[in-house]
Amino acid sequence: MFQTLKNAFKIKEIRSKLLYTFGMLIVIRFGSQLPVPGVNPTYLKDFFQNTIGQNMGFFNAMTGNSFDNLSVFALSITPYITSSIIMQLLTIAIPKLEEMQRDGEDGRKKIMEYTRYLTVGLALVESIAMAVGFGGRGLLINYNVWSVIVAVVTMTTGSALLMWIGERITENGIGNGISIVLLFNIISSVPNDMRTLYTRFMQGKSVAVAVVMGLMILAVLAAMVVFVVVLNSGERRIPVQYSKKMQGRRMIGGQSSHIPLKVNTASVITVIFASSLMSMPVMIASFFNVDYSTIGGKILLVLSSSSWFKPEMPLYSIGMVLYVALIIVFAYFYTSITFNPLEVANNMKKAGGFIPGIRPGKPTSEYLNKILNYIVFIGACGLTIIALIPIMVSGLFTVGNIAFAGTSLIIIVGVVLETAKAIESKMLVRNYKGFLND
Repeated sequence: MFQTLKNAFKIKEIRSKLLYTFGMLIVIRFGSQLPVPGVNPTYLKDFFQNTIGQNMGFFNAMTGNSFDNLSVFALSITPYITSSIIMQLLTIAIPKLEEMQRDGEDGRKKIMEYTRYLTVGLALVESIAMAVGFGGRGLLINYNVWSVIVAVVTMTTGSALLMWIGERITENGIGNGISIVLLFNIISSVPNDMRTLYTRFMQGKSVAVAVVMGLMILAVLAAMVVFVVVLNSGERRIPVQYSKKMQGRRMIGGQSSHIPLKVNTASVITVIFASSLMSMPVMIASFFNVDYSTIGGKILLVLSSSSWFKPEMPLYSIGMVLYVALIIVFAYFYTSITFNPLEVANNMKKAGGFIPGIRPGKPTSEYLNKILNYIVFIGACGLTIIALIPIMVSGLFTVGNIAFAGTSLIIIVGVVLETAKAIESKMLVRNYKGFLND
């Protein structure tokens, strides 16, 4: 990958795109350090120290630690990600949007326009909830209408600006801009997480013990990275044979192909869905003074991931079972709306294709559905393992929130591989000579 990046800088066009991307990332980092006017920057930092606040660790990592000091980019691009998921689901549910999706470039531009509007709307709702919910509890230095308006406008504008920067990176830079912005934000939280691990496992220890603990941590992280790479790249290839047919005086067809079914079909979206659903009641409860000794408070502790795997309160780990179940359910749900075996089978039948040993039509659809159910379960189990490891370490060893080692790691690996492929494809286009130059 590093060799690819080195070679890319030798090409003027690609070098300009890379420098443009780096410049935009510098702007993002600068904005992440600008606090919203009129806020108490220490309030949310103190909030993250309590038990309930640790559930927001992943969200804070996605914002590049902009959330805990409530900077201009505090909401980051999470409203855009949420709106994209909502529009994707609505495209399946609403025939008019589905028709737009099939209309080609014009239809997709229209859907993107709706996504932008929805992003601004979600950012507005989230910023109002933040300003009103936490403002009167110490977040805003002077809690009045004007300070709430300033905070809401600043955070909403910051989220819209990040969306614009992401689209500009996609257009003028390298790779998917939104993904790169998200990657950069997560990577910026890695030093804090490393400091947390150092303080817990290495500080105050002898040199030999510290070295051994450091090597063990690196070994675990390396194993997780390898596991994520295998999980993201794993696929089941279904062979497809196309029958021969006469077209004029020529015999065409007869070639072989395959249908790639990815093991991790839904990627990290299922984990985000599950964690968001689990943390929503906990987040809403944080707006109020909750007595955690009551039944309602204990239920919130069960839903809170910061209560899992703790030896002193093992019963609260029941919430983990619900978390795993939600990941598996959402994996099947998301796969069912993004991949239609019946449609694939019908398209194969129209094109004269068939799976060897399987009759075209409904038998093909049933076969694809059977294979898909099998590999989706494997992918969901893999995602569950990655998502639970940092929670397990945090609970068993009383470590603060480690954001980059779980769900964030899946995002990091996925975006890095995607961006590397984008750079390689641009270099291939530049260096490809073709038969006309021979």
